[in-house]
Amino acid sequence: MSTATAHHTSAFAQAINGPHITGRSWSLDSSFKYCARLARSHYENFPVGSALAPARLRNHFYSIYAFARTADDFADEAYNEEHSEQERLGLLDEWRRMLRAAYSGRATHPVFIALAETSARFELPISLFEDLLSAFAQDVTVGRYQSFDQLLDYCRRSANPIGRLILLLFGYRDQQLHTWSDDICTALQLANHWQDVRVDLNKDRVYLPLEDLARFEVSEEELRSLRAGEAFQRLMKLEVDRARELFARGKPLCTSVGGRLGLELRAVWLGGVRIVERIEQNGYDVFARRPVITSSDKLELLWIAARKGAFRRY
Repeated sequence: MSTATAHHTSAFAQAINGPHITGRSWSLDSSFKYCARLARSHYENFPVGSALAPARLRNHFYSIYAFARTADDFADEAYNEEHSEQERLGLLDEWRRMLRAAYSGRATHPVFIALAETSARFELPISLFEDLLSAFAQDVTVGRYQSFDQLLDYCRRSANPIGRLILLLFGYRDQQLHTWSDDICTALQLANHWQDVRVDLNKDRVYLPLEDLARFEVSEEELRSLRAGEAFQRLMKLEVDRARELFARGKPLCTSVGGRLGLELRAVWLGGVRIVERIEQNGYDVFARRPVITSSDKLELLWIAARKGAFRRY
């Protein structure tokens, strides 16, 4: 192992057994504070529920976020660094071992001390966290998807658990609500993939299913030319239409859930739909211009989200 690799691997391992973790004992309160500091130190946030979460739930959002954020760092953050697949998968395996220990009442790491409390209080199934870890491990080893069904399976494990966990924190356990949530979370993930085709190519990732590329006779070399020809536009229309169908299927969730969560669900749903609308408006050319939500979009969508009647008509 090179010196650089050893340094980077050590830096990652610090999150598991660094002296700032093992050099002290952790109370429940200090563990939740650790998770809060970790969550606030990252730009990304949960797609739903964090900003408008009532104070009584905030610590529990932080514990789930800290679990997922750390695992995602193991899988993704140093993509261009010198970590081997084996090293990154080893860290994820250790994180999984610590998760199972926490569910058996043997947590020692602050993230898992906090997460054990959250999971017990809200009866969160371990399968949702294990699905996330499975998807993170897949991020390490898989950069292509043969079929749309394979991509949907990845979304089922990488995106859908977050929506289900948030519903459970807010006390929503009805299976129909969870099914609608799955549709929205998968649609959001697909919208992100189609928005970021160019970004992902730079990471040697192609989420457009290989069978669809073949069907429309679009080669990976053509993708790398960053030109949206007619065949590519037809391919992207298919993928955007698939995301739209999932958004439509999940839409009833946004008016079935009340309060702050319902408002944020409507805002997030509208944001995802606006992204696919932007792709359409740009002639499916995601290379020349990355579709984004503008400031004026945000004001319009928040206005609609705050009015259920306007939302239902959208």
